[in-house]
Amino acid sequence: MDLKANHTSPVLADPAPMNESMLGLHSAMLPYSPNGATFSPALFLTIPRKKTGILDDVKSVSWLDAMRASSPTHNKVAAKDLSHDQQSSNDTDIVYRNWMLKYPSALASFEQITNSARGKRLVLFLDYDGTLSPIVDNPDNAFMSRAMRAAVKNAAKYFPTAIISGRSRDKVCEFVRLTELYYAGSHGMDIMGPVQPVSKDHKKCIRSIDNQGKEVILFQPASEFLPMIDEVLKALIEKTKDIKGAKVENNKFCVSVHYRNVEEKYWTTIAQYVEEVMKQYPRLRLTHGRKVLEVRPVLDWDKGKAVEFLLESLGMQICCFILDSKHSSSTVYINFNNVIRK
Repeated sequence: MDLKANHTSPVLADPAPMNESMLGLHSAMLPYSPNGATFSPALFLTIPRKKTGILDDVKSVSWLDAMRASSPTHNKVAAKDLSHDQQSSNDTDIVYRNWMLKYPSALASFEQITNSARGKRLVLFLDYDGTLSPIVDNPDNAFMSRAMRAAVKNAAKYFPTAIISGRSRDKVCEFVRLTELYYAGSHGMDIMGPVQPVSKDHKKCIRSIDNQGKEVILFQPASEFLPMIDEVLKALIEKTKDIKGAKVENNKFCVSVHYRNVEEKYWTTIAQYVEEVMKQYPRLRLTHGRKVLEVRPVLDWDKGKAVEFLLESLGMQICCFILDSKHSSSTVYINFNNVIRK
């Protein structure tokens, strides 16, 4: 595989099987891909974009059911549908393996991907939690391993690389500590990208200087919501302060209420507190992830739009190869120029 370490025109010219040493990954880091996994001939998985609403998908079912649904321990697969080895696994492992049967690992099918990408320019988009770091009980401890950091740093030598996360951009930068990357935090509502001409539709772009003195573009489409988000943050911290294990996280343009360490009997109380606060802010909506409720602006912007923005900034066309977990906790975007056109 012929790769040139520059970002002016990263082209995959000679597809070849990719192994873990080339990726800079230890074998233990490679995802499990069970026998019998089916691969889409086109290798492109598309994920429908959610419609925005004040209470979003949390309100489509009862609060408690929605919160239980985001917990892996409640997403059990019928034993009769599993092999003997799978039955002996813990609940989380069973759910993961079952999901992998439907959506196999990109690394496990890397040769097929590189064949499809032949002669095309590549951009690498990564999520953080659950992709570059493990899902942990305390979100402040979701540290990136040295091996993973080295792998991402190595990839960035050959392809423009960006991390798009629900976390605040500053927090992700603090975790990753790689200045050669582009970052989009708050579910894509806080973007730090390359200085390139962008569409006139993006009127909130401003030129800035990063910590290394490099000129960058900052794009924050939800900037007008900051005072509102700050009020919600303070209200939720006050309301949940007496619930053991509850954690309210400031992600700048959104607020996350983590209940991973809260006894299940108090989940309804947390949901009620969040609902009480949300009633005062009709311009905000609520979503849920893995044991977390998230308050976001009602805005036609998300991680997908952030990908489009960065592609445009990099002079690429809009096309995506996407792998996403059920709750968007492990998302990998690999963009192949001219493969998919909108």
